[in-house]
Amino acid sequence: MATPAFSALLWLGAFPPAEVMILGLITAFSGYTAVYALNDVIDYRADQEKIRTSPLFGSKQDLDNVYVRHPLARGMLRYGKGLSWVVAWAALAMVGAYLLNPVCTLIFLIACLLEAVYCRLLKITHLRGIISGAVKTSGAVAAVLAVDPGPDILFLIVLFLWLFSWEIGGQNIPNDWGDMEEDRKIQAKTIPVFFGHRGSLLIIFISLFIALTMSLIIYWILPRGLGTLYPVGAFLSAGYFLFLPGYRLYRTQTAEEAFNMFNRASYYPLAMLLVILVS
Repeated sequence: MATPAFSALLWLGAFPPAEVMILGLITAFSGYTAVYALNDVIDYRADQEKIRTSPLFGSKQDLDNVYVRHPLARGMLRYGKGLSWVVAWAALAMVGAYLLNPVCTLIFLIACLLEAVYCRLLKITHLRGIISGAVKTSGAVAAVLAVDPGPDILFLIVLFLWLFSWEIGGQNIPNDWGDMEEDRKIQAKTIPVFFGHRGSLLIIFISLFIALTMSLIIYWILPRGLGTLYPVGAFLSAGYFLFLPGYRLYRTQTAEEAFNMFNRASYYPLAMLLVILVS
């Protein structure tokens, strides 16, 4: 939720009207809820297979397990109800997106399609991680278009690369690293399974470096300047929420530390939202 919020604030340089903020928050919540639930609906059988081969799957301490992971696959929710949940939230997101900017509706539909493709490629190619980065970044791009239908293309490109790299290095790979044992059992194709620990660590740190670089480049290309606190806050946030847990993962190379990195990196957008507000 913090990602589209800080993206819109970055470009606009101020808070949008109250009605836009309220509608934007409802739309963002609905859209993310629909896409995340869609993942469980499409991966229903694959998740069941993971649970059968690894009974402790989903018991690890990452944010995905705050309540219960994969309730459909665990039989805690009927498939029809899960599908209805996705449709209901998607419908609300589409209405909100259309009211903000019809282009946002198209972005949401593309994100849903890409999420479906991402799930279907589970046992086909590790390159599906690229799709995950695009899906996670779509909300930020839509948020900018919701407050300004004609933003600078260079800004959108830098924003995309920034959040794409954060998703790959701080979210996708660490999360898949933690599930590596279960993924190998069902012959799933992920970056950690394909490249192993060393290769995955290299991709993680390259991605994190790109994310930090893009977050600093944004400071120089914004038409409305940010305060001097921004680059300091951006550097410290990346260090604490991304590079420090990345270094711990490098030292231990354990599934537990991979999930710890995923958890810590999940708070990075919120930290950047606070940095932008202060700046």
